[in-house]
Amino acid sequence: MLKHIDIRISSVEPLVSPEALAARYPVSEELTQSILASRRRVNDIIQGKDDRLLAIVGPCSLHDPDAALDYARHLKVLAEEVSDKMFVVMRTYFEKPRTIGGWKGLILDPSMNGSYDIQKGIETARKLLIDIVSMGVPVGCEMLDPIVPQYIDEMLSWCSIGARTTESQTHRTLASGMSVAVGFKNSTSGEIATAVNAIKSARQSAAFIGIDKSGNTAIYRTTGNDCGHLILRGGDHAPNYYEEDVEAAAALMEKMSLPPSIIIDCSHANSRKDAKRQKRVLRAVIDQVVWGKSEIKGFMIESNLVPGCQAIPADPKDLVYGLSVTDNCIGWEETEEALRKAAAVLRNGKQE
Repeated sequence: MLKHIDIRISSVEPLVSPEALAARYPVSEELTQSILASRRRVNDIIQGKDDRLLAIVGPCSLHDPDAALDYARHLKVLAEEVSDKMFVVMRTYFEKPRTIGGWKGLILDPSMNGSYDIQKGIETARKLLIDIVSMGVPVGCEMLDPIVPQYIDEMLSWCSIGARTTESQTHRTLASGMSVAVGFKNSTSGEIATAVNAIKSARQSAAFIGIDKSGNTAIYRTTGNDCGHLILRGGDHAPNYYEEDVEAAAALMEKMSLPPSIIIDCSHANSRKDAKRQKRVLRAVIDQVVWGKSEIKGFMIESNLVPGCQAIPADPKDLVYGLSVTDNCIGWEETEEALRKAAAVLRNGKQE
């Protein structure tokens, strides 16, 4: 018998099964029905059956459950105020892709100290999502690790596949089986064909290897996802939220026999990573919608209680409450102003 063959694995630890974690943090039948209703609303917007805009709004990443719940309470009130023109979903991202290094998100490193207590992270994430949706606030996540959805997907109303993983066949087949609408971001270079191909791929039936609710390895066979859509997030050289960019994206989707369905990310390269420019992007997006760009189905904004961002200190207790530890975000007051003005323009049919 061969020994020490896994020379770069320091340890292997058991992880609670999705079934066991769900028993610890269950979702009631009443809450399930509320989540299903939110999913239908999102799907109807993506498919053009509901003419409201889908507004994906929230922190770049969640690291403090208390601050996340505080943010959700604020968002609930604002969402109701603009509900005639927007359906608001809270951005609840727990996984952060990294080019080289850095904090990888609450699920992988909840203590923010490199201890990688994934057991704690997955429990914290599930409980937090249940707490947020119990307020009546729909949630959306980025799907990065293909195993994680088994632990949290029943709470989601929407999800995204990031710019760095849109080309991954694993994530395309995962999306084909997701029970929610899935947005695919264009690549970091700004190229959109990869994301459009991903949407096309995810519409087809597929099969992939994963774990079942008991934690056993299983083969999943999917029916395909008819609510895939494109997220324009800009690229290395230029933003891509302008009218000609939207027209080019819609034309490519039509060429691929896909119904044009586009969400504009007001952050990332579209804002040139300057959070304050998100309002400028949103203004341009709303202007296009007012002028009849029906292929635009919504927008994304990175927002937190406090504007800006902070480095993670040696002692996480020194973190500023409600301030992002990843991308710069606009603060809550700016968020209220931006969504209220956008809703007013949509009602009046013109910019103020």
